[in-house]
Amino acid sequence: MSDQIKHECGIALIRLRKPLQYYIDKYGSPAYVSNRLYVLMQKQINRGQDGAGVANIKINTKPGTRYISRYRSIEPQAVNFIFDKIQKKYKKAKKLGGDQALHDADWLKENIAFTGEVWLGHLRYGTHGENSIETCHPFLKQNNWRSRNLVMAGNFNMTNVEELFGKLVELGQHPKEKTDTVTVMEKIGHFLDEENQRIFDKYKHQYSNEQITAVIEDELDVARILRRSCRDFDGGYAMAGLIGNGSSFVVRDPSGIRPAYYYADDEIVVVASEKPAIKSAFDIDFKQIKEIQPGNALVINKDGNFAEHEIMPAREKKSCSFERIYFSRGTDPDIYRERKLLGKALIPQILQAIDFDLKNTVFSYIPNTAETAFLGMIEGLEDYLSAKRREVLLEGKPHLEDLEELLNFRPRVEKLVSKDVKLRTFITNDSDRDAMVANVYDTTYEVVRSGIDTLVVIDDSIVRGTTLEKSILTTLDKLEPKRIVIVSSAPQIRFPDCYGIDMSKMKEFIAFRATIALLKEKGMESLMNDVYEQANSGEVLDINYVKGLYEPFTDQEISDKIAEIITSENIKAEVKVIYQTVDNLHKACPNHLGDWYFTGDFPTPGGMRVVNRAFVNYMEGKTIRAY
Repeated sequence: MSDQIKHECGIALIRLRKPLQYYIDKYGSPAYVSNRLYVLMQKQINRGQDGAGVANIKINTKPGTRYISRYRSIEPQAVNFIFDKIQKKYKKAKKLGGDQALHDADWLKENIAFTGEVWLGHLRYGTHGENSIETCHPFLKQNNWRSRNLVMAGNFNMTNVEELFGKLVELGQHPKEKTDTVTVMEKIGHFLDEENQRIFDKYKHQYSNEQITAVIEDELDVARILRRSCRDFDGGYAMAGLIGNGSSFVVRDPSGIRPAYYYADDEIVVVASEKPAIKSAFDIDFKQIKEIQPGNALVINKDGNFAEHEIMPAREKKSCSFERIYFSRGTDPDIYRERKLLGKALIPQILQAIDFDLKNTVFSYIPNTAETAFLGMIEGLEDYLSAKRREVLLEGKPHLEDLEELLNFRPRVEKLVSKDVKLRTFITNDSDRDAMVANVYDTTYEVVRSGIDTLVVIDDSIVRGTTLEKSILTTLDKLEPKRIVIVSSAPQIRFPDCYGIDMSKMKEFIAFRATIALLKEKGMESLMNDVYEQANSGEVLDINYVKGLYEPFTDQEISDKIAEIITSENIKAEVKVIYQTVDNLHKACPNHLGDWYFTGDFPTPGGMRVVNRAFVNYMEGKTIRAY
């Protein structure tokens, strides 16, 4: 994606189902599980590079023994930094007790941190706010009773933080922050405390307090805690938690917006945000990896038994389609296939844009994540050429080309754009800064015929258009083509996201700016005021009034205006912009229909309220996030 956006974080959870000694004996090292978690997190590094964290819990430790360990980091290579520190713990064990200590699970659990049975890792992309160690997951809610301790990490954004904060206050709490992470943890922590108290009250006349502690740890109903906690949540979430007794869970939002997958056998249970990470870490078949269903929680009890439980009734599944277009790793076979289909679906629009002149067209892509869609696009061109040859040879249709030329013709494919270097824009003069930014991308010279060839370049998505305007178009125009066609494998981004992606302000979207420009050109500013009054009325807000801004125009009109906006006066070539259609997106990704940023059809009431508030903020000149 040429316009970099930060997005959904990554989670990784591992629960050992056998005693630690089993893994030391079988795999020859106490680092077996930490090494697997390291792979899980490195294979999801695409999901977060602002920070990372790891937490570990030991089960059934004696009083006086530390049983929760946690490292967090915002170092440039945070995952490596954390696991280097964990490895030092094993080196310390060898120094204290020799090789024998490294193979003694009981000694390790009593003396060395990060030797427990339950592990939780998190990769953070900070979509809003500061990037500090305090903002890194996992978060920890501590208590002197083991079964009241809670460790949490997640991939989520809540749209109703104010409401959730108010409910905590109504419960008598005094939260220290008004953030969704802290609010969610405190809410789950509250009902964890109540569950502890419920079991205590049930047995207080039968056992001593010390005995009841053990009973509570065995009887804790995690699914009940989550049902009571999550009923007020509005947002997209995949939240993972560890409880001090050794129980753990991953709960998913009822619309399935945020992803969560798991694999289990008689040795381990593992959960991650992406399937390829699980496959790489444990060398298993993709078919063995299951998806946690929307509205469900995978709960792993203290004894290692696990099951999926319904926490909230599932709504229509609206899994984030951006996971398929861009965010998730393309090594997932389903995602790879879907991205190729997205590229192939654009062929009719591309052929029209180039006037069907394949001889004088060069095809390329914006590296690196658009490469798979590019392969699909080329496949589509090959299919088109095969159909043309079939018409001529088998159906006898007339043609202008030489027959041998028709048989041998192949699309002209070149790598025209390469990302050269990240340049710091510390120069204060705007023209100098633009000149520097224009050199972020480099190009391949002398493969384009000046004034003759058309360039078709595909990108995953065009969000803000800034990089296109300031860098890519300038770079491509140096090749002196007749025409430049920029192709987006995603539809026009028209609305903000409030479920995890760093796209929250209306004015950042090139499609929105183009629509506003069209409204002003046609003297329709009154429509903006009408939508503002509706969105700011305080009446029923579970309607996306902002949709009305786009209704007067076709997709093509907006695309043409986008091309006009991103084409500076210095660009000599004609510029066209092509976007994917929503229908083709759904055909390519039929199981991931979350498309609210394209269509405005938000899957939760909170999403509708956010988009209206975002437009109100725009009209009032406020640059704050809308949730």
